[in-house]
Amino acid sequence: MPYTQDQVRLVLSRDRIVRAAIELIERENLEALSMRRIAAELDVAVMSLYNHVPNKAALLDGIAERILGGMDVADGPGMSWTERARALVRAYRKVAHDYPRCVTLVMTRKIEAPSGMRAAEHALAIADDAGFDGGTAVRIMRALLAYAIGAQVREVGAAKMLDYLPQDRREEHLGKLDPVEFPHVVALRHELMSHDPETDFEFGLDLLIGSLDRLPRG
Repeated sequence: MPYTQDQVRLVLSRDRIVRAAIELIERENLEALSMRRIAAELDVAVMSLYNHVPNKAALLDGIAERILGGMDVADGPGMSWTERARALVRAYRKVAHDYPRCVTLVMTRKIEAPSGMRAAEHALAIADDAGFDGGTAVRIMRALLAYAIGAQVREVGAAKMLDYLPQDRREEHLGKLDPVEFPHVVALRHELMSHDPETDFEFGLDLLIGSLDRLPRG
């Protein structure tokens, strides 16, 4: 039974609308999102949504803000700068795993709210505390965020690339390639199919942080 107008005023809020949108996207996909669908999810009239979210673009902004604002980064005065940098990148990874479909939206949307700059501010503060000059700190921030985003895109892309083949046929498929044209792929097909996203992620993160730590300070 739909809410009365008085009940809508009491229970409907921007936060509730955004949460419903996130749940819908994760359950179905971004294409399923519309103001009409959100109204149906909340069992309210479509027009009542516009008292809290002026349009779909504002709703998308709210989703991106909430996803980024929910990042929980382990940080403390006793941690080294490299530990803090790892924690930041891992926090982004966790958000990407918790909200895999919404993160695609976050990565492609310009976020003007302060929450959109929190990860950048955190990375710059870490680099500054480590003693790097301003220009280097900015490049470190870009490298950390690029790795966090790129690792997620690579994982999703690698999974989609092989989705059309059953798990037990993927190595067999690579074995059918011409060994003259693809000698390394054929020889290492077992290793290629033994994909461990977590190990790959940590391996790349170690390489990145190790390289950054060797940069000159000041």
